[in-house]
Amino acid sequence: MRWPLVLHLVGALTVCVGLCMAVPALLAWWYGQGDLPAILQGMALTLAAGLLLFLGFRRHDRRRPMNHREGMAVTALGWVAAGFFGALPFLFSGHFGGLTDSVFESVSGFTTTGASILTDIEAVPRGLLFWRGLTHWLGGMGIIVLSLAILPYLGVGGMQLYKAEVPGPTPDKLKPRIKDTALALWKVYVLLSAVLAVLFMLGGMDPFESFCHTFATLATGGFSTRNASLAAYGPFVQYAATLFMLLSGMNFALHYRLLKGSPGAMWRDPEWRGFCAVFLAGAAVIMLCIHDANYPSAEESFRHAAFQAASILTTTGFATADYEAWPFLAQGVLLLFMFIGGSAGSTGGGIKVMRLQVVAGAVGKELNRLIHPRAVYQVKLGGRVVPEDVLSGVWGFFALWLGLYFLGVLVVSAAGVDLLTAFGAGLACIGNVGPGVGAVGPAENYAHLPALAKWTLSALMILGRLEIFTVMVLFMPEFWRK
Repeated sequence: MRWPLVLHLVGALTVCVGLCMAVPALLAWWYGQGDLPAILQGMALTLAAGLLLFLGFRRHDRRRPMNHREGMAVTALGWVAAGFFGALPFLFSGHFGGLTDSVFESVSGFTTTGASILTDIEAVPRGLLFWRGLTHWLGGMGIIVLSLAILPYLGVGGMQLYKAEVPGPTPDKLKPRIKDTALALWKVYVLLSAVLAVLFMLGGMDPFESFCHTFATLATGGFSTRNASLAAYGPFVQYAATLFMLLSGMNFALHYRLLKGSPGAMWRDPEWRGFCAVFLAGAAVIMLCIHDANYPSAEESFRHAAFQAASILTTTGFATADYEAWPFLAQGVLLLFMFIGGSAGSTGGGIKVMRLQVVAGAVGKELNRLIHPRAVYQVKLGGRVVPEDVLSGVWGFFALWLGLYFLGVLVVSAAGVDLLTAFGAGLACIGNVGPGVGAVGPAENYAHLPALAKWTLSALMILGRLEIFTVMVLFMPEFWRK
């Protein structure tokens, strides 16, 4: 492990975070709501710390390419650094409470979780709200992937970082060079963001609200500038958000291939078909549950069902209604969606549709083996055999995800939180969903939770965003042995 290299790159990522604070600082100056000093202080400290690491450890061994261990260390430490330094403007402003609440909000932003401690969002100055939304947008595709564009100039390779950062069982390398892959993904991301921002403005949002909600939608994050979230806007905005939440919950490699003239790539992808089938089935069940019981209008029932199903399945976390007031079956569907999550290679969280398809295939294989003990069965996905190493990796992830989730629930419960809320908060955070059930539902927030619970949930957010293994491997003694 070349620690000078690791710290040098973490410093580069920290500098990127600090430079991004310049945009909310300009907005704070423009609106003049008193938050400029806090943002400037946070920016100055972040840049100072980043430059100290970047310049202090610039002398490192450049002869060997970065290995997978160093890539995972940079990824995990980079996200922790982003969460901590991103919290400084919140901390210095006084609007987000102390260190615990500020770090919780920042980590929630960068991990695109959307869980918030704010009780009155509209009372927060616009510069801080823009920074809050921008953490979503940066974290959505990944500040690590963004930095891949500059890694070649630092004299190191980037594929190890890409493997550690891109969600899913296997990364989809679109270009021969990892730098070009990262740029291709970001071009798609920026294009979708621009289109959605225009649609939101056509729907009645001002430019500030439009960009903040675009950041949250494309990143499947869920931070809003309104206390009522997207319920404060009309049907046009809600339909636009539903469509783009679904697009963001899909593999961005498919968007890239669609834009390159391969529309059949989506239909040929088994995960895309599974994702669409799950969404359509869940939305239909929810609509049947809430029609008449909650909404007399068929259009209103359809809109709320589609919106909330897309919001939870893609782990965005926006709300247009308090789904805890809906029939229990509708709530059950949404709870199931929190576990499933989006597609591999998307900005969504959760276990991912592809992994669950592989697990379902493995279960079917074992059942068939019981019926025909001598037959040879293979797990297939989209007509292709799933390699044994991928299959074992999926099972390992599935077990570790559930194990860490229940461990987190126990710690949150030990902090004095009731069991229903602990289950909901743990699932919402490790799945990067945001709103949960119980006292952290769509009509509540996380402000009332004790400090131990907030730090535990912050850790679950990072674990979920970085796909568990990238962080957990750092705690293995073998990882540090030569």
